Amino acid sequence: MPAWFVNNCGALRTEQLSDSVLLFLCHGALAMLDWKSGSMGENGEKLLLDIASVLLSLSSELKESSMATSLSRILAIWTNSAIAALISDSPNLKLKLNGNSEVVGKLLEYVYTHWEHPLDAVRHQSKLIFRNLLRIHQTIITGSDEKSDPFFARLTKRLLSLEWHVKGKYTSLACLVECLGTENILQLDRSIPVQILNVMNDQSLAPYASDLLETMFTNHKVQFTSSSQKSTWIDQWHDIWVSPLLLILCEGNHDQTTYIIDYYLPKLLRCSPDSLSYMIRILQASADANLDCNYDCISFSLGSWSTRGALGALMACLRTARAHGHLELSNIMSSGLVSTESIKQGLVHQHNQVCIDALGLLCETHRSTEIVSVEEMQLILFFITYNLNNQSPSVRQQICSLLRKLFCRIRESSQVLYKLEQNKAKQELFEDSPKRNPLGILQKYRDFMSSLCDRLFEALFPGSSHPTRFSALSILGSVAEIFSLPKGERLLSIYKLDQEISSARVQTLIQCFASTFEEVKVLAFELLMKLRDQYCFFQDSESLDLLFRAAMDLSTSTKPYDCVTASYLLNFLVYHKGLQHISLGKWIKHNPQMKEDSSVGTVEENTLAVIKLLLVNVEEEIFQAKKSLLQAAASFPMYGRVHCINRALQQLPLNNLMFVSEWKQIVSRLILMSYELSAVVSPVVQSSSPEGLIPMDIDSETADRLQMILSEIQPQDTNDYFLQAKMLKEHCKIQSEKLADHKPMENICTEMKGKESHICDVTAQMVLVCCWRSMKEVSLLLGTLCKLLPTQASTEPSDGLITVEQVKNIGDYFKHHLMQSRHRGAFELAYAGFVQLTETLSRCNSESLHKMPEQWLSCVLEEIKACDPSSTLCATRRSAGIPFYIQALLASEPKKGKTDLLKMTIKELMSLAAPLSEPPSVIPQVHALNILRALFRDARLGENIMPYVADGIQAAILGFMSPVWAVRNSSTLLFSALITRIFGVKRGKDENSKKNRMTGAEFFSRFPSLYPFLLKQLEVVANTLNSEDEELKIHPSLFLLLLILGKLYPSPMDGTYSALSMAPFVPYIISAFSTFPTSKIFKICPM
Repeated sequence: MPAWFVNNCGALRTEQLSDSVLLFLCHGALAMLDWKSGSMGENGEKLLLDIASVLLSLSSELKESSMATSLSRILAIWTNSAIAALISDSPNLKLKLNGNSEVVGKLLEYVYTHWEHPLDAVRHQSKLIFRNLLRIHQTIITGSDEKSDPFFARLTKRLLSLEWHVKGKYTSLACLVECLGTENILQLDRSIPVQILNVMNDQSLAPYASDLLETMFTNHKVQFTSSSQKSTWIDQWHDIWVSPLLLILCEGNHDQTTYIIDYYLPKLLRCSPDSLSYMIRILQASADANLDCNYDCISFSLGSWSTRGALGALMACLRTARAHGHLELSNIMSSGLVSTESIKQGLVHQHNQVCIDALGLLCETHRSTEIVSVEEMQLILFFITYNLNNQSPSVRQQICSLLRKLFCRIRESSQVLYKLEQNKAKQELFEDSPKRNPLGILQKYRDFMSSLCDRLFEALFPGSSHPTRFSALSILGSVAEIFSLPKGERLLSIYKLDQEISSARVQTLIQCFASTFEEVKVLAFELLMKLRDQYCFFQDSESLDLLFRAAMDLSTSTKPYDCVTASYLLNFLVYHKGLQHISLGKWIKHNPQMKEDSSVGTVEENTLAVIKLLLVNVEEEIFQAKKSLLQAAASFPMYGRVHCINRALQQLPLNNLMFVSEWKQIVSRLILMSYELSAVVSPVVQSSSPEGLIPMDIDSETADRLQMILSEIQPQDTNDYFLQAKMLKEHCKIQSEKLADHKPMENICTEMKGKESHICDVTAQMVLVCCWRSMKEVSLLLGTLCKLLPTQASTEPSDGLITVEQVKNIGDYFKHHLMQSRHRGAFELAYAGFVQLTETLSRCNSESLHKMPEQWLSCVLEEIKACDPSSTLCATRRSAGIPFYIQALLASEPKKGKTDLLKMTIKELMSLAAPLSEPPSVIPQVHALNILRALFRDARLGENIMPYVADGIQAAILGFMSPVWAVRNSSTLLFSALITRIFGVKRGKDENSKKNRMTGAEFFSRFPSLYPFLLKQLEVVANTLNSEDEELKIHPSLFLLLLILGKLYPSPMDGTYSALSMAPFVPYIISAFSTFPTSKIFKICPM
């Protein structure tokens, strides 16, 4: 060891070093010492091997994401240092680092257990380590025949024996191909290309499979071209790599062909562009035959709804080739290789993907400025005629995306044509080309776009289907966006959609708001916003007034989707300058202080007035609902007004408002209104049985009506609580008289009800829908208002529209309702609003606000631990909103930080989830298990939650043995979430499939603490079975233990250097099976 190292770091030799210190000491030694050419001698070689030993020992200790990534990177650096040290040609080092040595064996085992690690960085470094290990062995055996080397032969055989669902197999085989060559691999099994292509029906494996195939066929081509068979090699190459591809494209299932076209075909054409003519020749001949045929020993069919056939394969190949610049469509059409009729057949093929590929052939080009030919424009119009009503959402999305590319190409090529027209000198150079008449081409572009938009507007007739409306509106939106020019842009526009807009077409778009599908409303609204400079001239005062009245009527409809329509109508109307004078003036007084000096000011002024009107109405409706919630649910549910308010706020620049003082007052009133509305409806959603609750009513007529309804639904509701209508006897008449004397302010609600009362049927479901939707809208509104909080710390309390005190009160509100709501819809949507609040607080610079989530989290954990009998926390319904509350608080914590809140929370929950001998109450344990389940299911926590998976498994298994049913139930749910977290979502029906399984070595290397735990639990099970009790009973944990062990399997790559062998588990499993050979447990959990 160098003297300078001893002098400066001698203290490290006498102290107990942590794992992280050891790791980075090794990193420093590898980075700073000179390993090249063996300049450090034998001591350097020994140090190099010692560093490897230390790093490998740390691999079982460091499980945190950042440390695991660092370890894999440092191991890759070590392999690079080993390659540099081997240049010295030291016999001792060669002996220690050859493929059969212990060090290389342990490194290979590290690769095998980490090549499917959840972290991309670890997987990538594992690939580098494996490649370097092959290079190390190559360096050692320089001069020997690599093909006959035992190490390479054994490694190749083991890799090929693995199943194809193992992702590490692909990267490792690719490294072996680079060392040994493709031909040597194919000599072992000629069907390898077909096997890999058959695997590509799984999207998760398709990228790995295509990369391996690319490495193999590229290497194979190099081998062929360097051999003596220069004339015949291409036929052999086609037979191995192209013919299986064509067969699968014609007859393969949808997923397989899609992934092959996306991942494999472009790489194949890039490697051998000349192979395209071979593909077209075979596929065109088969497609022209219009029946099954046999060409060059390859059988193809025309295709069906489930398979592409030869025509579909041809369209896919042509589309891919054109998109990557391997062919010109005009050339192949003029030469007769592909006819217009073939493309038309593809555009109307019964297989959706063939239609998309044919459309992609027309729209996708390698150059964005390529001229669109007349034939292409005619084919596009032909396609639009038959495919707007496609029932598949994914196909509609692809159609819109491809047409968007076509519009961009028209725009870009038109700019080139404009320049050619302007530059007469350059125009002369193109007299003999298709571009010789730029003005003629530009006019054809305009005619094409006008004809296309006419057809799209015609498709929006009243009663048209949802797919047709979605497709037409999406395409029109793309046209309006792509061909619009921002202010100051000097480019010439080939087409302007707003010049095609008429009053009738504006009315057509407005009618789309009546669709029950919100995505249609969104598309229609966005299109109107893009064209608003034109449609304002088509709206007279009478039309505006009718639209405004309709919006106000819809905002209080009992149909939930009507309030969504109302919100879009109101957001559309606020852009009209005359709205306040024409429509709003009838409801509220116009404020002369507000100046209409800009369109932005007009929108803000109108929005402010609309929100004021809606707020006045909802305040009155809340007043009425306090007297009769049943009448409110049947006649004027409040959630519609609140929804419209929230949508109106969302389209404003809330951080750049002009009328700040007015908005402050409105915000304060909105917060108070939200609290009042929540107080009215919360008794229903917080009831222990909200699905059947009808609250007390004080109106005698309504109570009599309710009694009749209850008698009608009595067979469905047998609870005695529902047998009598609820009414306050003494105060009923007095309150009814007061209600009659009360004259509410004029608003749209009272006009709708009129003077004559009417009887409405009210069911428990109507009341519940009214209440939980009201809670939903209140939560979302409060979440939106929280975004008004300034992110910068300010000394002036008037700087923001919302105060810190109001934000704290909103936080307390969310806590109260998330902790006490029983209805899932209510607390799920309260959670959505609370997430907006926590995200806002996490961005604040104010220390008091930034620390607020941590304080709330500590309080709720203390409340859970306290187990106060008077606590209102819900212990049923999977702890109701409590897990959501904690999820929102933890999700707001920055992911790149230390995640202290997550660590603290998990530590507390694990201590609560652990079973106690004589607990005072099991409720904290139930809450802890339910919260842990929610956290392990939360994808936003990512890899930060993985270090706690082993502890969660232990808590779930131990909790499953509890005598209390609630604990067992929560433990089962937690265990299910952890199995999904570890092994992934099950995507197949085959229980014995290894797609959602892993090797025992990989599992226990990720979770080493589970090895002794599971072994001990199996031992306890075996001891129970071997006891002398007269009655044998299956141990409760046996099912869970076998379920985990059943997902583990031995691998051919398992070495002899791991202490985590599966062998010790076998005797206990055999003992359990022999005791209960007919138990269904062993059928459910096959081993």
